[in-house]
Amino acid sequence: MDKSCVISPSCYDNHHLCFAFLFSFLFCSLLLSFHAPNLLRLTSKTKNVTDSCTGRYVYIHQLPSRFNDYLLQNCQSLTRGTDKPNMCPYMQNNGLGPHITYSQGLFSNNTCYATNQFLLEVIFHNRMTKYGCLTNDSSLASAIFVPFYAGLDVSRFLWLSNLTERDSSGRDLLQWVAKRPEWKKMWGRDHFLVSGRIAWDFRRQYDDASYWGSKFRFIPESMNMSMLAVEASSWNNDYAIPYPTSFHPSEDTHVYRWQRKIRHQKRPYLFTFTGAPRPELEGSIRGKIIDQCRASSVCKFVDCSYGVERCDDPINVIKVFESSVFCLQPPGDSYTRRSIFDSILAGCIPVFFHPGTAYSQYKWHLPKNRTKYSVYIPVKDVKQWNVNVEQVLLGIPEGEVFAMREEVIKLLPNIIYADPRSKLDCFEDAFDLAVKGMLERIEKVREAMRSGRDPSIGFADEDHYKYTFSQNYS
Repeated sequence: MDKSCVISPSCYDNHHLCFAFLFSFLFCSLLLSFHAPNLLRLTSKTKNVTDSCTGRYVYIHQLPSRFNDYLLQNCQSLTRGTDKPNMCPYMQNNGLGPHITYSQGLFSNNTCYATNQFLLEVIFHNRMTKYGCLTNDSSLASAIFVPFYAGLDVSRFLWLSNLTERDSSGRDLLQWVAKRPEWKKMWGRDHFLVSGRIAWDFRRQYDDASYWGSKFRFIPESMNMSMLAVEASSWNNDYAIPYPTSFHPSEDTHVYRWQRKIRHQKRPYLFTFTGAPRPELEGSIRGKIIDQCRASSVCKFVDCSYGVERCDDPINVIKVFESSVFCLQPPGDSYTRRSIFDSILAGCIPVFFHPGTAYSQYKWHLPKNRTKYSVYIPVKDVKQWNVNVEQVLLGIPEGEVFAMREEVIKLLPNIIYADPRSKLDCFEDAFDLAVKGMLERIEKVREAMRSGRDPSIGFADEDHYKYTFSQNYS
């Protein structure tokens, strides 16, 4: 990290202090300039001693276009399975989507986009092409990135009864990858890919048309690879990374300014819930949460039922979240929701009801100590659940609320994806942490191989307790 990053935040709150630092820096630079020849000679002797990319090199497979670019060029075919009449506009700006110009002063400096979560694989790919430790020599690579747009591809076939069609692209991709010389190095265990869909969409366990998804992740070659997805399954080779929000800064000052804004934001509501009821889902807590919110004078409910309110408008959603102290995050159609990260972006403390919504998911991006940044109200049995959410939240001391909000604001860089066309100097964003986590995971497998252990043991096993109410999440 650049040393200037350490003092940059203060420049927005204390101009005199900033000028003092700047003067000191310039004075020291002037003194050092007199010794530049000696410093250059020292650098020339040591610059080849270490390589900052050792252990971090990534090689990108150049896939046939049918597995990625073709999907973007034929974006009309991707609309089915989404709530959008046309997915093509979301391909703009390297996958960030259309630039939002009506942000009403909420965001500044062209940082806000109408980003669709399914485009995460495109955003990630574009970021990876700018990664600082890319290599064209796969023998140097610690990891192999496979830029298959798995989520976009499978979205065309999820509703088909023909299972062969559902699974065909994934099978073809794996056959192509397994024939490459890079595969034999670790038999695929150093390979990874990204999906903007939940990992469950690729884990159909039975060849029955009534079962959801493709079986991509159960094909043997795929079982040797790792997948990063917005929601992980219960298998060990699936990892969760944040949903993309609408905030994509292109420089550090954008992050600092936004953090300062939400830190001083007035929050008239104690808590809020943005979503729709799920009466068709047995065990859903949403109905009770909505009833409590509607009955409270300190809760804001945004009804996302079809045609009621514009919940797909990021400006509308963020304005609600930044007016609330707490944001309720019950599971929806799956364990996780994009709303988790929209609320963190707005400085709103998330309230979780199930461990699978965040705690057992985003381990590379969120603190291990859940009490630092969130509230947990477990719902083991909806029928017997009679907790008054308002009373629980009112019972949290003001000092603890302040500390949690500060932690949420500090977390913000961890859960955003910077603009792929630029680079942040002072922060590691969601992409950086995901790549770091993946490299660490692969290195552990490599260590097992060096020690003579079977690297397949535990690599792709199912963790039956991952999303249960264990003692850690009781």
